[in-house]
Amino acid sequence: MDFELRILGSSSATPSANRHHTAQVLTIGNQYHLVDCGEGTQMQLMLYKIKHQRICNIYISHLHGDHYFGLAGLISTMHLQGRQTPLHLFGPPGLSEILSLQFKYSGTNLNFKLVFHELDTTCYKKIFEDKGITVHTIPMEHRVPCCGFLFREKQKPRPLIKEKLPDFLRPPQLVRLKWGEDIKDEAGNIILRNSDVTLEPKRSRSYAYCADSRYKPDLLPYLRQVDLLYHEATFTDDLRERADYTFHSTARQAAELAAAAQVRHLLIGHFSVRYKDLSPLLQEAQEVFTKTDLAIEGSIFCVRE
Repeated sequence: MDFELRILGSSSATPSANRHHTAQVLTIGNQYHLVDCGEGTQMQLMLYKIKHQRICNIYISHLHGDHYFGLAGLISTMHLQGRQTPLHLFGPPGLSEILSLQFKYSGTNLNFKLVFHELDTTCYKKIFEDKGITVHTIPMEHRVPCCGFLFREKQKPRPLIKEKLPDFLRPPQLVRLKWGEDIKDEAGNIILRNSDVTLEPKRSRSYAYCADSRYKPDLLPYLRQVDLLYHEATFTDDLRERADYTFHSTARQAAELAAAAQVRHLLIGHFSVRYKDLSPLLQEAQEVFTKTDLAIEGSIFCVRE
């Protein structure tokens, strides 16, 4: 099953000629999860041939414009192109009011249902679950209510070794074996050990999105050993005081957090437009955490099982 992240935008505050506002698409299986939706997101979706009608959920980290100004336009296009499937929106208080007013005064009556999920940005909390994944909020520290998101695959079933399976097993017993149970008789005695007829399950994968925030070491318990971590890196470390004052982080701070959390792969983004050349940010982060990449528009990052 696919588990990959496509970067649509990575610029902070204002866009530049070759960098767009924050937006990402996380593909898990046949579902698209859109994370933030800065201005121009629908143009980026078209550029990279991502079918927006397949987006099931949209997650908005906070209500600074560079993270959600593209949302009304994207939803309007979905409407004009005949979407019927409900769209789930997860965001901080105020998002539903903003969109409702925009559609009210433009006379837009959507063909599909918008399902709003108002988030408590101050805590770690499960906000979505289906048969394959869970999504939790991660509390950020920014100038307005803001949260990140942690996507985790659920435990996967154990593959059965067919040639070792006895003939007497019934379908419910096979299901129990897949989920790690031994098979017992009516008296409770083990008649077939799970470890004898199954293999280890494939590894469950994870992605953590840390939106705009000051350096926040108390995120470590939520981020420990995630496969892929995106963390904002608005400035280089010589501007650490400015980063703290504006509730942002530096590339070095993002790398320090990734190293402490023992993540597998770090992406840095949300770059200030002052940096025409992003190599100083990458170099700074890699000095602390080697497995770091820039979240550049169009880049795809796959997480393997």
